[in-house]
Amino acid sequence: MINFIEGKLISKLEGLVVIENNGLGYEINVSNNTLVQLPNLNDTVRLFTNLLVREDGISLYGFSTLEEKDLFNKLTTVSGVGAKSALTILSSQPYSNLVACIINGDVNTLSKAKGVGRKTAERIVLELKDKMDAIGAFNLRVNVDESDLVERQDVIDAIDLLVSLGIPTTQASNLVKKYANECKTAEELVSKTLQNLNN
Repeated sequence: MINFIEGKLISKLEGLVVIENNGLGYEINVSNNTLVQLPNLNDTVRLFTNLLVREDGISLYGFSTLEEKDLFNKLTTVSGVGAKSALTILSSQPYSNLVACIINGDVNTLSKAKGVGRKTAERIVLELKDKMDAIGAFNLRVNVDESDLVERQDVIDAIDLLVSLGIPTTQASNLVKKYANECKTAEELVSKTLQNLNN
């Protein structure tokens, strides 16, 4: 098992990055949440990884935190949720929101992830709700704190503007929240976000 890979970040696209280590380029599948936390190209990065071997090929999945990796592993234990579906779910909203959805049994929000139907969302809640540990409870509290931020009109407007420019909703939301406390208007938020889009 490859626990993590550390090396130079060669490329980053939505859902996929390449990290060079000792002359080898590792192609790693990532969620949007991990993608927005990556450094600039050619900087050193470390991703916690899962190596999945299937009949049709070998795939690496990478995560910026051990918490996200743990949730990925939990999701793939649910009947009907494969690695790609788990990554799609992780990309659908911030980690803390997903934890809150599972703990609170919010099937409606979970089922909004692309390719995840209501029955699958119900199975996720049923099978994982009791498996969420103290880390999950902590992130639930973080999520409650973030809810006040989401209600700010400048934050909502900034996210809408970024999405209209072609930036994925999850990425736009994460970046805007990151700089929300530094800016007072939607225009400032959009400008700040665009300046740091590839950082």
